[in-house]
Amino acid sequence: TKVKSVKMDVTEKVELIKRPPTKEIVKDEAELIELLNSNSKPKHYIGLEISGFLHLGSLISTGFKINDFMKAGIDCTVFLADWHTLINDKLGGDLETISKVSKYYADAFRLVCPGVNIVMGTELYDSKKEYWAELVKFTKHMTLARTMRTLTIMGRSENEEKIDLAKLLYPPMQAADIHSLDLDIVHAGMDQRKIHMLVREIFPKMKWKVPVAIHHSLLPGLTQPKDDSTSEPGKMSKSDPNSGIFIHNSDDEITKKIRKGWCEEGLTENNPILELARQVVFHEYDSISIERPEKFGGNVTYNSYEELESDFAQKNLHPGDLKNTISDYMVKIIAPIRDKISLSNELFELIKNSH
Repeated sequence: TKVKSVKMDVTEKVELIKRPPTKEIVKDEAELIELLNSNSKPKHYIGLEISGFLHLGSLISTGFKINDFMKAGIDCTVFLADWHTLINDKLGGDLETISKVSKYYADAFRLVCPGVNIVMGTELYDSKKEYWAELVKFTKHMTLARTMRTLTIMGRSENEEKIDLAKLLYPPMQAADIHSLDLDIVHAGMDQRKIHMLVREIFPKMKWKVPVAIHHSLLPGLTQPKDDSTSEPGKMSKSDPNSGIFIHNSDDEITKKIRKGWCEEGLTENNPILELARQVVFHEYDSISIERPEKFGGNVTYNSYEELESDFAQKNLHPGDLKNTISDYMVKIIAPIRDKISLSNELFELIKNSH
């Protein structure tokens, strides 16, 4: 007799979707519950530019979140936005290079998120002849000023003087992608929030299906925030090699970067090492064990991130012990992924030299 698979109820699905690094559900949880009650296989996507080497934020933290969605029975797609990459001058704005690097992205996501769909921008635009008509109709609802304000989604300032016209196509294209893929859930980092708010405002006017938007926290960079400790630390950056952990870093490099990371004793606000524990380590492990000599309190096991944070806040856990432990776990998580992602020398040089 066939074993009947246990059907997950909506509450469990919502819990999976809300796990860290999820930060918010727009408009609210009730809207997500309604969707899950009425649709047993909602369509999700997250769109990515194909820029530099994959790192902890772009592949692992994001990939783990996609896995939560898939466990919740959601049909997940990673959209590799090759045209957006060109528009945003990444990889030299060269479509041939972008297309080569996108294969590396696709392989990496298939490895970390088995069963995920991969869709290239080019494929979508080639296969859907009404795409451009829909794009133009959408832009009729956008003022130039509003478009300029959304440029922060591509890491640009709304006050940039010299901006080519193509950049203004980026936000409406992102919206038209969402409609073309017929999505129920749009997922992105908090830095993409503006475009989803725009979608939720304009789609109803166009009688287009309005997706639930789910945003996750970005992994902070490992270096100290620029001005003062209360400011949001910058996200893991591809441009500062010390601020981020890349998929291709060796075990040694991962350990060194974490040990050098900014981690003030007792300070939990925007602490990058604690964020690694919360968003990545506790995502994969139910408990973590810290080994230390008796005179420093002896070994201790934390069964939740909250326990760990509270001990750290009370200075019962030293930054050095936290860093040593987190770097061990991070190596355990990253090494098997890194060792399975092949990156040819040609591609490695191509990415390295295209900044």
